Amino acid sequence: MTMPSGIGIVDTLIGFAHPSAEGAYALVQRETRDPERLESPIEFLFKDVPDKRMRDVADRIGATVDEMDRWGIEKGMVSVASAGDDGDVALRRFPDRFVPCANVDANDPRAGAVLREAVERWGVRAATVFPAGTSPPVAINDPRMYTVYAACVELGLPLFSTAGVPGPRLPFATQHVELIDEVMYDFPDLVFVIRHGAEPWADLAVKLMLKWPGLHYSTSGFAPRYYPKAVIDFANTRGADKFVYAGYFPFGLSLERIMTELAQLPLRDEVWPKYLRENAVRILGL
Repeated sequence: MTMPSGIGIVDTLIGFAHPSAEGAYALVQRETRDPERLESPIEFLFKDVPDKRMRDVADRIGATVDEMDRWGIEKGMVSVASAGDDGDVALRRFPDRFVPCANVDANDPRAGAVLREAVERWGVRAATVFPAGTSPPVAINDPRMYTVYAACVELGLPLFSTAGVPGPRLPFATQHVELIDEVMYDFPDLVFVIRHGAEPWADLAVKLMLKWPGLHYSTSGFAPRYYPKAVIDFANTRGADKFVYAGYFPFGLSLERIMTELAQLPLRDEVWPKYLRENAVRILGL
């Protein structure tokens, strides 16, 4: 049950976002009701957010790769939206280290077309959505989301979606885990990966993963000591193929904290390679 070394970890969430960035992060900054006027919409959740330190680093992308090397991360998935953004630059500078994904806003009537264009332009390997973080919010089971799901099935892409109570001070109703059940019923061929914990409905997420073959769980947004026990128990039994590693560096958590705590995770020996690499390789088609 010891965390092995030399696996070549695939991290399904490397976040370059910062307050001046365009896209989903800037949108969350505008929409969040923040009485404390925090610099980051998740700053109240994490101590010593790496993103704040990275703002003063001249080469944030190079520094991220250095951290990946330090902690044995072979590849990291990054969001790309436009020429010259951090994801685009990272892909051009380090094509062997980064895997592109596209964040999709279901409010856009061209959402499906936008995803197809991202596949053609960058070769994206996944779509991502933040139901509570769009304006207006779009629920996981909203008909507008179905355009995105249909495009994912057509293109053979997994869909990564936040679920559960969001970290930023936004309403959670659009991300209730029970809504995933309806989506998986209507799209049985969809590969749907839960992001950011699904809490406080982790037990329900496990039940749904038992029910739906395409439903998976990634460990983004949480320090390992706080991973839900129900999910760890599931990974050690029937859910080894559903458990996907994701950090939150540099946006929320340092890789040093993640990897230090990860070493204490009570996973069975045979689960580690699936969790840290093999499941992501399969899901992303690497």
